[in-house]
Amino acid sequence: MFTGDGHRSVRLVDYPGRMPTSLDSGPIASTLQDLYAAAEAQRSGPGHRRKRDSAERLTAQQRADGAADAYMPIDREAGRLLYSLIRATRPATVVEFGTSFGISTLHLAAAVRDNGFGRVVTTEMNAHKVAAASATFEEVGVSDLVTVLNGDAVKTLDALDGTVEFVLLDGWKELYEPVLKVLEARLPVGTLIAADNASHSDAGPYLEYVRNPAHGYVTFNFPSKRDDSMELSVKV
Repeated sequence: MFTGDGHRSVRLVDYPGRMPTSLDSGPIASTLQDLYAAAEAQRSGPGHRRKRDSAERLTAQQRADGAADAYMPIDREAGRLLYSLIRATRPATVVEFGTSFGISTLHLAAAVRDNGFGRVVTTEMNAHKVAAASATFEEVGVSDLVTVLNGDAVKTLDALDGTVEFVLLDGWKELYEPVLKVLEARLPVGTLIAADNASHSDAGPYLEYVRNPAHGYVTFNFPSKRDDSMELSVKV
């Protein structure tokens, strides 16, 4: 406001302390710690590489069923990035391709909860993982925010109603492009699409598609872990 002599005065406001985010306290935070610990223990166990390599020669459904007990978590740093992007963009609907045991989904649900509105629709081919992830969402209190679609995402997402403002692609890489094309008519300008493991060879057709300006995206790639990367694209 202005004082009588024309000078601006500044009112100092004492803002109350901010509440911790769902990623840093409460049941989501503690469950994520437990899930990451289990994933890291499994990764360091015998036979992990052999099982993954043999699975790569199978179909998507066969791989999903063969990996029924396998954790496929997003990195902690990438999870926090996704949380931050959703907090900033405040999407009403978040779609995830590839639930697994729900580690990435919990990051998305935490952001939606802390935003105070929105929903997460996630997809998973393996029925065992659908049941396990759904039980986790119920346990931590986000089952009302998360819908788990069981089956081929190209089919299950085709029946999705409404617009989608944020997409995480983190399932089988050869399906990234088909899944995006199923969702494309529902993506308004400004929608963010994050594709994890973008350096995988099977993600090549997806990268070629979103990097072609004729398809309506601005996209960039950045390192995310070891020799891998994430592709972040915005619908324009």
